[in-house]
Amino acid sequence: MSTFTKHAVMGAALLCLGAVPAYSADIQDPQVVEVQQFGGWYLRGDIGMSNQQFDGLDYVGFADPAVHGWHDEGDFDAGITGQIGVGYQFNDWFRADVTGQYRGKTEFSALDFYDTDGIPDNGDEATNEYHAKKSEWLFLANAYTDLGTYAGLTPYVGAGIGASRNTISNFTDNNAITGGGGFAGSDSQWEFAWALHAGVGIKATDRMTIDLGYSYLDLGDGQTANASNFIPSQTRPNPEPFKFKDITSHDFKVGVRYAF
Repeated sequence: MSTFTKHAVMGAALLCLGAVPAYSADIQDPQVVEVQQFGGWYLRGDIGMSNQQFDGLDYVGFADPAVHGWHDEGDFDAGITGQIGVGYQFNDWFRADVTGQYRGKTEFSALDFYDTDGIPDNGDEATNEYHAKKSEWLFLANAYTDLGTYAGLTPYVGAGIGASRNTISNFTDNNAITGGGGFAGSDSQWEFAWALHAGVGIKATDRMTIDLGYSYLDLGDGQTANASNFIPSQTRPNPEPFKFKDITSHDFKVGVRYAF
């Protein structure tokens, strides 16, 4: 073998030996890709509208259907709701939160009729026109199941239980025919409450989700303070409150969930 050939072979061998450690280093130290991780906690805020019903106005004077009835059993206007809460996303499909909600004052009106002498069908009919306002503070513990994400949209269903502080205020009872009527002071009471939820989350950023939601709520009962007549001398023999039975609502809301 010539001197030139020997040197060429030795040079090629040295180049190969030098390449081996570099190739090994590439295998042993792969490039690390950092993945942004967010905690499971989130904050939420919502605003919405309520669509409310109830199961009837009750009072001691309504006991006899032969002398008392309704031209209009009454209803509540729609109202504004505002809610804040804190929650935790346990995994891709389950999360839970606790929420506090103020349900703004809504107007109530109703119109009944009765026989002034207590004898039905003798033409002595009068009416009472009722007005009041209602509001609530609602506190719920909620759990949700996320049903998968499709093109950035995540539908969900959920349920909640808690308590509602129901307030009835500005209650009046006006009798235009007889020129009389009465009123009742405001009263608040705590009631067991429960809810069913459904909606869709729209991913806005890695941390922010827009929430379009619906809730069916059962808020329990509400009542006034004891009723009194406008004319003190015409006192009611057994003063009692007016009771609003089984208040429910269909709520629609839009909100934001922010993960941190």
